[in-house]
Amino acid sequence: MLSSFRIKRRLVVQKKAFEQFWNLYKTKNAALVGLAVLLVLCVLAAFPNIFSPYNPLLASGPRMSPPSWSHLLGTDDAGEDLLSQVIWGSRGSLLIGFFATFIAILIGTSVGLLSGFYGGLKGETLMRVTDIFLILPTLPLMIILAAVLKPSLWNVAFVIGITGWTGTARMVRSAVISLKERTYIYRARAVGCTDRRIIGQHLLPDVVPLIFANAVIVAAFAVASEAFLSFLGLGDLSTISWGSILYFAFNMGSFTAGAYWFFLPPGILIVATILAFTGVGYGLDEVLNPRLRKV
Repeated sequence: MLSSFRIKRRLVVQKKAFEQFWNLYKTKNAALVGLAVLLVLCVLAAFPNIFSPYNPLLASGPRMSPPSWSHLLGTDDAGEDLLSQVIWGSRGSLLIGFFATFIAILIGTSVGLLSGFYGGLKGETLMRVTDIFLILPTLPLMIILAAVLKPSLWNVAFVIGITGWTGTARMVRSAVISLKERTYIYRARAVGCTDRRIIGQHLLPDVVPLIFANAVIVAAFAVASEAFLSFLGLGDLSTISWGSILYFAFNMGSFTAGAYWFFLPPGILIVATILAFTGVGYGLDEVLNPRLRKV
């Protein structure tokens, strides 16, 4: 009975917290628009076979045909429907972006928690490693790693994730340094809580909102990085993504031939996705960080 009561009370508290969060979040117009765009893209990525009119890998019309009623975004140099490719490309781009974000957040959170909590030689060593990654030029480093590793969807995500964790690490470290001086942390130490318990049950839950808000910004970086690497031919070209579509558009001379329907749709979607992630990220940051709320 007691455990059941605690569960119900926790659910009530979580429901009230979500309602408070949503009431604040829905006042941010840019965040709402960004969220709507991301939801639409996620639905397209989850069910591309439902929304794509043709098989993206089979010729369904004349080559390099401009937009028409039968092919709303035209066709590429092989006669494949570009609308279908763009829809299927959302799956590849978002999948790489989300997986890369997971890697970056996992590394950044771990480094930030440990360096902020322990400090001293351990913390300084971890932060010096972070500083090394910070001063290294990100794009050249990604190009080198992507060129060394075998081109695949997961390797591209790994390359992006391993180069995008430093901002999260510094943010989490700053928050932990402040939190570990709070009274409840001293009380936890006094009753014999281990370092693992303090980090996992007291510090981590308090920094999760900041991590979540930062993850959305990292996802925008990941989507842009995937498009950049694929455009250079360093991504997994066997997987349809917006970046790979741009790669083939450039190699087939669509830019000079004026075949705007080949390169504009994936380019617009990349920019729209980055702006959507950015809008959601700034909205979350403003809602979850009381110091940024407008009075």
